[in-house]
Amino acid sequence: MNKKVVVFGGGTGISFILRGLKEFPVDITAVITVADNGRSTGKLRNEFNIPAVGDIRQVITSLSRVNQDIKNLLSYRFNTSSDLDGHALGNLMLVADMKMTGSLTKAIENLSELLGVEHKIYPITEDNVTIMAETESGRIIEGEEEITKCLEKKKNLFYKKEPAISKEAIKAVEEADLIILSVGSLYTSVLPNIIGKDMKKAISKSKAKIMYVCNAMTQPGETDGFAVSDHIKVLNKYLLNRTVDVVIASNTEIPKDLLERYHRAEEKEQVIVDRKNIKDLGTKLIEGDLIILNDDNTLKHNSILLASLIFSYMMRNDYVIRN
Repeated sequence: MNKKVVVFGGGTGISFILRGLKEFPVDITAVITVADNGRSTGKLRNEFNIPAVGDIRQVITSLSRVNQDIKNLLSYRFNTSSDLDGHALGNLMLVADMKMTGSLTKAIENLSELLGVEHKIYPITEDNVTIMAETESGRIIEGEEEITKCLEKKKNLFYKKEPAISKEAIKAVEEADLIILSVGSLYTSVLPNIIGKDMKKAISKSKAKIMYVCNAMTQPGETDGFAVSDHIKVLNKYLLNRTVDVVIASNTEIPKDLLERYHRAEEKEQVIVDRKNIKDLGTKLIEGDLIILNDDNTLKHNSILLASLIFSYMMRNDYVIRN
């Protein structure tokens, strides 16, 4: 019987994990944040009073078995002077199905079946949620897009109104062999999935190990100056009685000129693997040369290598479910 893996995340980050992990004999449940309020997703939320669908569309595409032309069609964005401007076709399809069925979960299921997705995808909630952040200066920021733009360091993240967490997502956590907190924006892609009260309780009771796949680069306003251990400390703060059991981090030697370009253009720096501090937190470290150069000259995780490390960890003789 395949081991069951629950992956929490949103958007581009989680997609790199899922593209590789779907090639291994595991049962995947992807749980996706729905708090995005920018671009096409933000317009659709305002017009239809619905949760965010953009990250879900990306995840469906990453798990799909259809040919690349169909995936490109799903991601196609209209460029026009009408109200369609900026909308991705897949976003519109999800909204249409949601309006017909009355359920985002059912809309995801229908589109997944149409696109040959063999694994499960759930929104963290069906509610039209708003995330809030408190900065170190005490300022309160409302909305994912606004949190991303705010360059002050964040000390707390919470929902404006406590949402009803997906029962399917909670059940998946209860049955999981491994819980993965995905690579991606720490405060706007990962944490929104684990700050809800019911999900916190489910994770705290779960017997699954908790794995974090750490970002390779810092994010301005969120993780400036963060090493790997700093990411783990933030996650541990929201995990009640649990802590991150194992972290996967990249030790790739990125060319100096590329790092300088990232710093100039996006104010990002490479996340340092601070081995002693990680060990002091009681977290097992798995590291590897995980970063490759994308076709557009940007850095990304090697999906297959990353997935192989995850699968190898689960197959180890010393990997055991918590008592």
